[in-house]
Amino acid sequence: MRPLTEDETKTFFEKLSKYIGENIRLLIDRPDGTYCFRLHKDRVYYVSEHIMKRAANVSRENLVSMGTCFGKFTKTGKFRLHITALDFLAPYAKYKIWVKPGAEQTFLYGNHVLKSGLGRITESTNQYQGVVVYSMSDIPLGFGVAAKSTQECRRTDPMSIVCFHQADIGEYIRGEDTLT
Repeated sequence: MRPLTEDETKTFFEKLSKYIGENIRLLIDRPDGTYCFRLHKDRVYYVSEHIMKRAANVSRENLVSMGTCFGKFTKTGKFRLHITALDFLAPYAKYKIWVKPGAEQTFLYGNHVLKSGLGRITESTNQYQGVVVYSMSDIPLGFGVAAKSTQECRRTDPMSIVCFHQADIGEYIRGEDTLT
């Protein structure tokens, strides 16, 4: 368990800023205590300083997890966000996509969101912008990348992809043995 290096922090915050913008500071400076990001076995954890100090007493080999896993660094140095970060990204998301009830299940099976399944989209969403995907009843389902801007979504045909799938809450069941 160690703090992130400068390059790791830059890569990590660039990925987070695609989804929540400048609201990253709201994750760190919380009214209920001080939280930080720590790296353990190529995974980035969001943990309170109180728990972090207690975890320092456990050896690295015996420490399995602490706090909430936000994602992991790949062997090439890129950061990949995990679905476990959804609960922290959803309240601060700048850009959102709502899917129709019929398209929820296809998204939860790991498929992209089509125009025919799009319920609403946040105004001024740019192409390749990180978005949080919600059901029509405002339940966060996952996150992805907007394949088209808001203006392009209005003019596109119903079978074109408007959001590329990245992670969804169905991963808890599909990959329960690999999530930590």
